[in-house]
Parts: sequence; C-alpha cells; structure tokens
Amino acid sequence: MDWQGQKLAEQLMQIILVAFAVVAFLTGYVLGSFRMMLLIYAGGVVLTTLITVPNWPFFNRHPLKWLDPSEAAKHPKPQAAAATTSKKKATKK
Repeated sequence: MDWQGQKLAEQLMQIILVAFAVVAFLTGYVLGSFRMMLLIYAGGVVLTTLITVPNWPFFNRHPLKWLDPSEAAKHPKPQAAAATTSKKKATKK
C-alpha cells in the first residue's frame, strides 16, 4: 500500500464509521432498541475492516520507485551528525 493508499484507507474508515454510527443511532432511537443499534454499528465495523485492512489494488495506484541497490552503493549516507558532535566537544575543551 502506498502513501496515498494509506491516506485513502484512513479517510474511508472515518467516513464509513461515522456514517454507520449515525444510521445505527437513528435506527436504535426510532425502534427503541439498543441491541439493534449495536448490531448495525458492529456490521459497519466489520464492513469497514473488510474494505480498509486488506491491501486492495486501488490502494496501490501510486507505487514508490525504490533506488536500485547498485545505485545506492554509489551514494553513501552522510555522516554529518557524528562529525559535528566531535567538533563541538573539541571546541569546548
């Protein structure tokens, strides 16, 4: 799942859960049934889980292009943090 897919999954989760919460509350209020309200909301949670948890193809529309290992070897990571701390310690003495 790419970054945009994670954002989409989060938005879908929030929208679906809020929608089911509103529908469950209204149905429970009209029918006077707390049990019906909980069953509707539980169904919404299960549906939300089935939609957002698996790595569906529409969550991977913008795949990341990783750096080739041979290219990564040509560009070593900078060691700036270690060099600046040793210089600061030397100037304090």
